[in-house]
Amino acid sequence: MSWQAYVDTNLVGTGKIARAAILGLQGGVWATSAGYNLSPEEQKAVVTAFTNPSQTQSHGIKLAGQKFFTLQASEQHVYGKKGPDGCVLVKTNQAVLVTEYAAPTQAGEATTVVERLADYLKSVNY
Repeated sequence: MSWQAYVDTNLVGTGKIARAAILGLQGGVWATSAGYNLSPEEQKAVVTAFTNPSQTQSHGIKLAGQKFFTLQASEQHVYGKKGPDGCVLVKTNQAVLVTEYAAPTQAGEATTVVERLADYLKSVNY
């Protein structure tokens, strides 16, 4: 399966994720949903968010020009909120799944979708 298919089918295609991208931990965008543009600075901040979770927790995360308040940050995931919408970022062995969800989708619904794909990618060493 191509990286784009993971975004289109396993993330956005579920109806629970509004926008998504897969970033390589070594840099670069592997796949993205239509019109979802993360600046080079945002991409770098996403990848480094997992190395310093406390800073991510206190400063939030910016995706496609929108700043999200960080609800939880660890070395494996970052959960953020902006009004009724939010973001779920999950690190795998070689990539980061970057997703945004929009109301009426609840955080738990989006998190389940993203974490499930991340678990699969980790199981195949990605």
